[in-house]
Amino acid sequence: MTDIAKLTALCEQNGAQIETQVALSALTTFRIGGPCDALVTLPDEAAAQNIVAYLRENSIPYALIGRGSNLLAADSGFRGVILKLGGKLAEGIRCADGILTCGAGESLKNLCLTAAEHCLTGLEFAYGIPGSVGGAVFMNAGAYDGEFSQILLSVTVLDEAGEIRSVPAEALDLSYRHSILMERDWIVLTVSVMLEPGMQDEIRAKMQDLIGRRKSKQPLEYPSAGSTFKRPAGSYASKLIDECGLKGYTVGGAQVSEKHAGFVINRGNATFADVMAVCRHVQDTVRKQTGFVLELEPEIIGNES
Repeated sequence: MTDIAKLTALCEQNGAQIETQVALSALTTFRIGGPCDALVTLPDEAAAQNIVAYLRENSIPYALIGRGSNLLAADSGFRGVILKLGGKLAEGIRCADGILTCGAGESLKNLCLTAAEHCLTGLEFAYGIPGSVGGAVFMNAGAYDGEFSQILLSVTVLDEAGEIRSVPAEALDLSYRHSILMERDWIVLTVSVMLEPGMQDEIRAKMQDLIGRRKSKQPLEYPSAGSTFKRPAGSYASKLIDECGLKGYTVGGAQVSEKHAGFVINRGNATFADVMAVCRHVQDTVRKQTGFVLELEPEIIGNES
């Protein structure tokens, strides 16, 4: 049970913002989800240490979200505290010797644009991914033959013992849409990536080419969590779903996109239950017809029941 009065006092002491009963639908790109007990925006590392320590000591459930672009929130919401990174942890990118360092709450778009400004190449693949830098590390985000494991240098984390420490990329067990962060009670606070010198015109041209491809092929006009299923070994989720004749399959307000079969979209007032019903039907059909097992890519927040 979240003691809102005590949490509010602690937030005031640490310069953190707190809002109560915030709908998760307002915090996710899927525009789905019930309320959380409280939304706390952490302004710096000290506030993160103090507030997370309080939550842990009092066994209050919490979850960190970035820009909500790879999340599916339950209709019942989240009985606990949602944490977001703000202040120094969400703005300001430093560049030195080909290394860009920023708060984990910074947007991927801003990081890509900063790389281009400094004539640094290697991050173009991420342009157009609507997430935070920390979220990209968490899931080893990738697209168009690139992924974060190729450029990540290190992260600063708040670990399970409440200590802030630097962790090199090679210690994060980065693989396809996976990092050790998915198994550890760590909060990424800052991220450093190492890029190569490049020609600014070429970098910008590649970024524009990739964003053009996204707009032409993906249903960006509808709320979604991006690609709904991970790529199975030996095939592609969208190809399998299309071959099974599932484009346009609809439950309530959720639908397999007619534009890109790899996306389940919110066509209006979709619920968590609608989306899960569509996803389960897709998974069952694809497994029965092709033998491939599709895994959900978005992280789920809250109680499914």
